[in-house]
Amino acid sequence: MSRPRHLPLRSLHALFMEVIYPCVHKHARIYFRHVPCPDQRADRIAECIGLAWKWFVRLVHKGQDARRYAVSLARYATRAVHSGRRVVGQERAVDVLSPVPQQRHHFAVGKLPDFSTLGGNPLAEALHDNTLSPVPDQVAFRLDFPAWLVTLGRRNRDLVEDMALGHRTRELARKYHVSAGRISQLRRFFQCDWTLFCTDNWEDDLPAGRA
Repeated sequence: MSRPRHLPLRSLHALFMEVIYPCVHKHARIYFRHVPCPDQRADRIAECIGLAWKWFVRLVHKGQDARRYAVSLARYATRAVHSGRRVVGQERAVDVLSPVPQQRHHFAVGKLPDFSTLGGNPLAEALHDNTLSPVPDQVAFRLDFPAWLVTLGRRNRDLVEDMALGHRTRELARKYHVSAGRISQLRRFFQCDWTLFCTDNWEDDLPAGRA
């Protein structure tokens, strides 16, 4: 990027920080406020500021009064970063770890839980061969667990799935706006209910006269 001839770089930077930066920073903070990771949110805000600076210098170099375009620069920068534009390069649209395809196709990438709850981990079970449990038990679990989830209300079903993903008690309490003690009670309740569900299914499968 060439340096403008009619204005020193220090003065140009001071003008940007005084007029353009506050507008871009405020707009980017509002635009990306829903990004859950603070580091990713900060990176996107920084990319917006970088793009705005790049375009600001280009306008000045062309003899334009860039101060008139503060709001426009903020809007274009946030939209560009949201679409995968970066100061240097661009996010790959075919990389599942890139936020661009995640935003376009509405999916998220996460890690498998480090530990299991409710006597098992349905996500881990679904993604690798279990060489310890007998095949009939594996098939029964993969059929029974979704069937048991259906018997729960939407809120409890979401809570069970979050528990299965390994979220801690305090995290769940904050998310569902209940006390940590209530989460512990529900954890025990779900465990008992799951056991009873499996017992009922086992008795239903028995031949007549053996239940």
